[in-house]
Amino acid sequence: MPVDRPDALPAARRPHRLSGGLPGLLAPGATTDPYRLRLYRLLRTDYPLGYDPALGAWLLSRYADVALALTDPRFTGYPHDGAPRGRAPVPLGLCRGNLVCGPLTVPWSTAAPAVERTAYVLARRIAGRERADLVADFCRWLPAGAAAAGLAHPDLRNLPRGARHRRTGGGAGDCTGTTALREHALASFLANMLDDPDLLAAATAGEAGGAGSGALLGRAWAETLRRDPPVQIVLRRTRTEVAVSGGTLPADAPVACLIGAAGRDPARFAAPDRFDPLRADADPLLIGPAGCPAALLGRLEAEHGLRALLAAMPGIRWADGFRPVAGGLLTRGPRALLVRPS
Repeated sequence: MPVDRPDALPAARRPHRLSGGLPGLLAPGATTDPYRLRLYRLLRTDYPLGYDPALGAWLLSRYADVALALTDPRFTGYPHDGAPRGRAPVPLGLCRGNLVCGPLTVPWSTAAPAVERTAYVLARRIAGRERADLVADFCRWLPAGAAAAGLAHPDLRNLPRGARHRRTGGGAGDCTGTTALREHALASFLANMLDDPDLLAAATAGEAGGAGSGALLGRAWAETLRRDPPVQIVLRRTRTEVAVSGGTLPADAPVACLIGAAGRDPARFAAPDRFDPLRADADPLLIGPAGCPAALLGRLEAEHGLRALLAAMPGIRWADGFRPVAGGLLTRGPRALLVRPS
């Protein structure tokens, strides 16, 4: 890996080294909350292109540049993160970019009822408590329980140790076996919904009326993946020199696409920090491949999970004094979701 490559940039746009001002992604505090520290904002405005020696990659933070790196054939996969080369799916959202995007290990006709059953089992367990943590008691178990699709009445106590984070079957192309990313995404989705009582009321009303709720929850799921992506950084590599807004990337260079920064770029999204499922400028690019089984399963878990919680606990709300706090840089999600079930 080169230590620095400032000569590859036009002199007028040459960024400082980390010691001269370029904020490093691995700097103290950055891995905890790059949003609150305004790290992403600083990179987009002042350092749209710079080399981070600690990460060993060039940083792209503006939406236009990240979109280019994700779609342009002059970029390819970066071997060290398992990303594919050529025209295979780019790892994004819940998709891990497998060379062969395999089908679910169970058919959808079985998967959807299994997700729904598991969600209601978990929700009913929580409903009688004075206080619960949805991350520990719901988000960590729903993907694992749903994987046990053959169980008519899933008994989560019998899941083997470590099952929540390992592959549950399928071949090399199966992207649904590892559940950790779906846990992060589900927790972020629930946090965003619980933060907005009006949105929760609309979802509940839609359920009662039998129409509109699915569309609303689908948009809320997509908005969560834009605003709070479970994977914050996607690594790519240039095939040749590529001009971006901050200068020119050299050939055969590792590139870190900062998905978390691009998804909140005000040049692309109005009020980018606001969670708005009805926004007119929604963009499917940052969600990942439309047919990815992991993404489809994640949406099923989000929709059935919220419905089950609202059915078992119509008055669910944050515990007194609690505010959700997300953590992580490479992967990110709320650490806890403390609620009062009733």
